[in-house]
Amino acid sequence: MNPTILIDGYNLLYGAGIVGEGIDAGTLQGAREALLGWLLYSLPEDDRPRTIVVFDAQHPPPGRPSHFDRHGMAVHFARDHESADALLEEYIAANDAPRTLTVVSSDHRVQRAAKRRQATAIDSDTWYRQVNRQSGLSADQEAPKPDAPLNEVQVQQWMKFFGENE
Repeated sequence: MNPTILIDGYNLLYGAGIVGEGIDAGTLQGAREALLGWLLYSLPEDDRPRTIVVFDAQHPPPGRPSHFDRHGMAVHFARDHESADALLEEYIAANDAPRTLTVVSSDHRVQRAAKRRQATAIDSDTWYRQVNRQSGLSADQEAPKPDAPLNEVQVQQWMKFFGENE
């Protein structure tokens, strides 16, 4: 797959304000699901198959493979890499059309890797606001997202809302 959008998943979780520091693994799973739901809600349908969301593998979902598809969008856990940043750098280096690539991360290491290949690097919070504007939301509105931390009932409600009760 030659993506046009690479997303540093946890970085975007923080940039979008879905989670804060010190969140536990159970709540983190719900936050990941909320982020993926927001992406599916907000990205144009034709962008989804060209998008890869990369998460560090410190707290991967139990029983999930390293790579899976979420309604056409690829989700990868960096299980065999030192970090999501390392996997993102690998995808950037392997891309055969880097000038068409947008890399969403506020991490300077990832941004430098993108810029070396002449890809577009954008901070997560800036990209989040741009996507909300492009989705027709005003500056004071946002696509549905939960406040963190979530309890188990809230996680189940969000998973039901986004149709992700697997």
